[in-house]
Amino acid sequence: MASVHTYDKSSQRHVLPLRPTIKDYAWGIRGLDSRVARFALESGVIDEVDPDSPYAELWLGTHPSGPTTLRDGTTLESVVGGQLPFLFKILSAGKALSIQAHPCRDGAKRLHLENPTNYGDDNHKPELAVALTPFEAMCGFRRLEEIAILIKKHPEFAACISNEAKLAIFLCSRDEDDKKKALRMLFQSFMSCPVETSQVQLKKLLKRLQKEQSVDHVHPHEEPPWERKCSRAILRLAQQFPGDSGAMAPFLLNYLLIAPGESFYMAANEPHAYVAGEIIECMACSDNVVRAGLTPKFKDVDNLVNMLTYSMGGPTINAGTPAYGDDRIMRYTPPTREFEVMIITCNPGEDITLPALSVPAIFVVLEGSGNTDNEEGQRLVMRPGRSYYMPEHCPELTLAVNDSKRGPLRIALAHENQHLDEPTLLCAEDSKQWGGEFALPTPTSNPGTPRSPNKYVGVRELNLKPGVTVPFKVPKL
Repeated sequence: MASVHTYDKSSQRHVLPLRPTIKDYAWGIRGLDSRVARFALESGVIDEVDPDSPYAELWLGTHPSGPTTLRDGTTLESVVGGQLPFLFKILSAGKALSIQAHPCRDGAKRLHLENPTNYGDDNHKPELAVALTPFEAMCGFRRLEEIAILIKKHPEFAACISNEAKLAIFLCSRDEDDKKKALRMLFQSFMSCPVETSQVQLKKLLKRLQKEQSVDHVHPHEEPPWERKCSRAILRLAQQFPGDSGAMAPFLLNYLLIAPGESFYMAANEPHAYVAGEIIECMACSDNVVRAGLTPKFKDVDNLVNMLTYSMGGPTINAGTPAYGDDRIMRYTPPTREFEVMIITCNPGEDITLPALSVPAIFVVLEGSGNTDNEEGQRLVMRPGRSYYMPEHCPELTLAVNDSKRGPLRIALAHENQHLDEPTLLCAEDSKQWGGEFALPTPTSNPGTPRSPNKYVGVRELNLKPGVTVPFKVPKL
């Protein structure tokens, strides 16, 4: 696997090849279509790929639920001398993950104490995602204006919500606290709807949407794109999870399509559900997930309802920012100290030296091929799926790509956050960049009054600091 020259695992200066852990969750992409499967094969974790098996996640880190090792079986934790503060992953999602949120620090400690079987550690789990392919995700609550319109347009959805909750939405003031109270009442009412009621209404909704989405259906007016996207998402989710009322989640959550190279950050206590595609994911070293729908796993609706912030609007969507004076190094920095990610690109005929870091790091080759050198005489062969551990203060590593190659070498590198005062990503609570599916203008009346879906406001401003914007640049991944 890893190097042309030998390496010494006891050395505090050598870059070490890794063997990640893979997870075969049912939502994973099957066979060689999964990047996780191909990476696992290249790194020697598996000998062959089963075309009928799902390959969902590849873990690089020290979490006890999926510890990374060296080639000889030595754990990464023993080499590091303890746990890394982050967990680095590749995700290949063939169908939707559960509707979920991750607890804050205090919430994680409480859940672990009360239910250690389902909450195996006491750490929080903020997470960052960078898309490798076009990626679909539901992130954060829609704004009340949007939800009010959807309640009126879809009587089946409305039938799963109490009259009190609907009134709270329609009569809500502009005060942010009032909006959050109304949204919490709505979400709690929907999640508490009796199963027999929600299943009947879901069947009615699906029958109507199938008819409306058919080519034979004549629309009285042109259907807005956001409406078609919402309807088609519900039909897909219902097909994947028959009878699960969580298929109506697109009525409540922002449905986003993230382009390769774009990223977003999910803070603690924010609802989300990844739907399809492949991403790099980096998070605090935790596996705590509070689920409420679209899953056969343990559901904890009461805790999810109680823990959410009920912020509205989607997270910041950001394509990274150049780092270390080189636009071939794109930095993705969340507002949390445990981790940040860099995507580093080396084109044919070029070389690039990785930033010198005072903290341990892990990197994985995403695409292309090449080699590396450092002053220790290590030459590592770079191929997609190979991963390495870089100890703190190790000699600078230089990547090089032969000019005969047809494409660049691209790696993803994760480490403890070195730019906490310069985040490129924010959560919905702190970010007002994205105005929702049809980006309604500032309301001039109560949220129950429909407005034209054709009035858009800025969707892709990347405000890193107040009053400062950066160009929107999407690196090819």
